[in-house]
Amino acid sequence: MNPTFSNKLVAVMNEKIEPGIIMNALAHMCIGFGARIGQEPLRLTNYIDGDGKSHPDISEMPFMILKANSNKIRALREAALEAGIQCVDFTDTMTVGTYLEQIERTKITKGDDLVYYGIVLFGDWQKVSELTRKFSLWK
Repeated sequence: MNPTFSNKLVAVMNEKIEPGIIMNALAHMCIGFGARIGQEPLRLTNYIDGDGKSHPDISEMPFMILKANSNKIRALREAALEAGIQCVDFTDTMTVGTYLEQIERTKITKGDDLVYYGIVLFGDWQKVSELTRKFSLWK
């Protein structure tokens, strides 16, 4: 257990996806996840610089970015759900076309056919660490 933080924030991203697309997927997941989790649990702080200017809503928590392939991300998602860890994922069906087309494409695609671009996890430090210890840091 981390003495400073009771919860851990981790993203596991698909190392085979082009950088611009993977960054877009991470941004989408973080927007939705941040809205769901909220300011207090994510420990969002207003950093003030030496000129007195505000840099709001930066998490005090470390945010690890790890890498894996789609199948490992799918398995991690299932394990996180079973462990009661909050998560949000992003798949290949959530790209190209309008959001309505993406919703429809996702609806007709079986779970085993989804290509996972990434997942963000937030929850008990020890549980999240156990689920993600096999993955390498994104470099």
